[in-house]
Formats: sequence, C-alpha cells, structure tokens
Amino acid sequence: MLRVAVVGSGPSGVYTAQALLNQSLVPEVRVHVLDRLPTPYGLVRYGVAPDHEKIKSLQNGLRAVLEDERVTFVGHVQIGGADGVPPARLAELYHAVVYCVGAAADRPLAVPGEELPGSCSATRFVSWYSAHPDSAPDDFALRARSAVVIGVGNVAVDVARILARGADELRATDVPRAALGALAGSRVREVHIVGRRGPSQARFTTKELRELGALPGARIVVDPAELARDPAYAAPDGLPLPAVVRRNLEVLRGWAVRGEPAPSGAVYDRPEAARDPSRAPYGPSGAVYDPSEAAYGPSGAAYDGVRRIRLRFFLRPVELLERGGRVAGVRFARTVPDGAGGVQDTGTYEDIEAQLVLRAVGYRGVELPGLPFDPVRGTVPHAAGRVLRDGVPSPGEYVAGWIKRGPTGVIGSNRSCAKETVASLIEDAPLLARRPAADDPLAVLRAWGQRPVEWDGWLSIERAEEALGRSLGRGPVKIPDWSGLLAAARGEEH
Repeated sequence: MLRVAVVGSGPSGVYTAQALLNQSLVPEVRVHVLDRLPTPYGLVRYGVAPDHEKIKSLQNGLRAVLEDERVTFVGHVQIGGADGVPPARLAELYHAVVYCVGAAADRPLAVPGEELPGSCSATRFVSWYSAHPDSAPDDFALRARSAVVIGVGNVAVDVARILARGADELRATDVPRAALGALAGSRVREVHIVGRRGPSQARFTTKELRELGALPGARIVVDPAELARDPAYAAPDGLPLPAVVRRNLEVLRGWAVRGEPAPSGAVYDRPEAARDPSRAPYGPSGAVYDPSEAAYGPSGAAYDGVRRIRLRFFLRPVELLERGGRVAGVRFARTVPDGAGGVQDTGTYEDIEAQLVLRAVGYRGVELPGLPFDPVRGTVPHAAGRVLRDGVPSPGEYVAGWIKRGPTGVIGSNRSCAKETVASLIEDAPLLARRPAADDPLAVLRAWGQRPVEWDGWLSIERAEEALGRSLGRGPVKIPDWSGLLAAARGEEH
C-alpha cells in the first residue's frame, strides 16, 4: 500500500488526491489530505465571492473526493513553523508528500503611504467577508465615501462588486454576521477600479465584468478618452485579438457610449507640482471627509442613491496620500502605451480621493520552512512536480498548484497541474514503496502535539453553521473565528 500525504485541501490538493485515486498503476493508495484549517476546500471556501454560488458549488465535487473511503481529511494540522511538523518529520510518516499550499501572500505596491490605516490588501478584505479565521475584526473604513481598488483582475472586480452591492442582496449568502452588518452600514458611494495599463491588458473575465453592470443601485462609469488610448480599442474588427479581450472591449464600449462623464481627480502637469505638499490631497472637491456627511458624494453633489463604479485605465499608483493619520487619496502617474506591450509615464499626475484603498495586484507564494524556495518566482523549485533540492529531485517530495507554477490560471487549471505531479509520483512509486511509513500517521501527529480535526469534525462545523443561519433567519452562515470553529468541531456550543 502506498501512503501519500497531500498538504492543502484546496482545489489543487483535492485534485491531486483525485488523480491518485484515478490512476491504475498502483492499485492500493491511501491519501491523507492535511490542512492547517479545520475546514476543507481552501480558496473555494475562503476566496470565492459569496455571491458566486455557481463557483462555490465546486465544493460538491471536492467533497465527493474527500468522502472517498481511500481518503482521510485531516484538518487543524500545522506543517512547518515553530508549532508545526517540519517537512522532514512529515516525510517519516508517508511514502510521499505532495505540497499544495498555494500562494498566500499578496504583492505590495511598494509606494510611499502604503502602510497607512485605510490601505490594505484585497486578500485581507476577501478573508474578512469570507470569514477566514485568521482575519481580524475590521470595518474596513466602510464609513468612507470613496474607495480605490488598484488592479484590474477578477479579484479587483470581486471586491468592487461587494463594496457596491447592497447588504440585502448578500443576506442570502454565507457572509458572516459582522461583515454583513458593516456592509449594511457602508457609506461608500464611489468605487474606482484602476489599472496602470489599458483595457485590452486587463485580467478580468467578461462574465465578471458584466456582473458589475447588472448590480442594482450601481452605475458603471467609463472614460471614453482612456479607452481610446488603447490601440486595441480602436482596432478594426479583423485584427486578431483573444476572444476574451474582444468581448471585454465590447462591454466597455457599450458602457462608454451610454454612460456619464467621468470626473477626473486633481490633475498636475508637472512632477514637481504633484509633489507640492501644500496641495490638499483630498480629491476633486478638496473637501475633507466627514463621516457624518452621508448624503453627499466626492464632488459635494447630493447623493442620488446610486453607487458609481468607475473603471479607470492608464494610471500607475505612485503614492498614497495622508490626512489625519489615515489614507485620504491615491496619487497616480498618467501612462500611455510604449509600443512594446508596456506603458510609460507622461509626466502628468492625478489624485483620486479615497478613504479606503485595496490593492489587488497579484499573489506570491510563501516559503514553508524546511522546503526549498525560489524567492524570485515565489515557488518551490521542481521538475514535473518533483521537489528539487540543490537541483536534484528529493525522493518522496512533490508540489502542485500555485506553489508549483505560480499564481496563474483558474481553478480548473489545477487539474492538469495535479495530474502532471501525480504522474511523476506514480512513476517513482516502486522506489517510494521501499521507504518506511507509519501504520497510523494520525496517532503520531497527535503524539507530536497536533490536534487533528477529521471529517466528522468538519461535518459538525457544517451543522453548527446551519444552526447559526437558522437562528438569524438565513441559510448557513460561516463561523468566523478559530475558537468557534474548533468548538463546533468538538460538538460544543460557542
């Protein structure tokens, strides 16, 4: 019997387990799917927006794998770190270990003011409304009237949509109580989605883009002049473009035609003027934000009850501006295409008012102590999924998912990635089977101080979340904290 540990119960981890079950060269395989959290499904549970029910339904397919009698879910087990099991010791328990630990860190903007209160990563915002137990309670300055989301991928669109969507529409989802309450009291009236390049280079999908235009109580504003700067925007129909780019441009063109003028922020035509500290960095009106000013938008005009989502392009963030110890706006450098697929600065700057800034400019892998790590790529060095130590394959150690290839692709991309890794593992199986492995790895993990939550514990958490939802007149509502999850796993009230 070949005993394999898969570290990570998100899509890449579960697809790895599935590939191990589906192969036929090694007839007897037993898989333990380990996770630091007491809950399975990874980013499907804690990264997919709560109003994306179709994508969240992928949990059903992942569940079927985890319920297979040859698979054991082992949650609440820390691998690496001061309190965790080192990879070298984990390797003593199994014939092979496949690390599917994702890319947990977000990429910084690396601009002055990024650490100001009111500025944070979109990852942290997603964790908050997804009830990730590592997320600290926070209202995310939702009393702000203007928010800037930096980035033009699906994560940026997701967080902008949640900011612009009414809380009543989210009540039917599993958003935790505190987040739903904060969103219900939100005073955000303007959401700016800003990219440093043009619309043809944006990473959002057409489906995500169209969802913005379908939000009740929200209006999309696109500046036709910014769209026109993109050579692909005005390209003739016969010009070969990827289908998703052509569809995205069609959607944006429709919004530009029927939309409203896009007011610009404070614009400076000289770099030295933009750096002038005497200029008030409070956006178009120059007015200082007053949380009690609930009925007025950034320009001072009476709020008409419609939230504006402003899609902006060719603006590169250069500084986050401060007022009273908090973020008050973002200074952008205007860019133009450089003819080689990139952009260059024009020497013109624009300030956009914002009391909340969320960066959504990508993810990075995080080093797991005890595993080799490439800090430039943010991945574990590998050859077809085999972990490389000093350039040589390390027997019994493998990787799959984002920690293997970087944060690219969609959820389905993890299937082929997992299959490649499992093919390497099965090819190595005759040698792996000669390695020692524990008869009862869970007993050893407990002896080492871990307190695993198995599948029955997860089912107990599910029941507790259903009960919580019923008490609130809703469907299942996520438990957002460690103590609550672990109490529920033990069948205790919290």
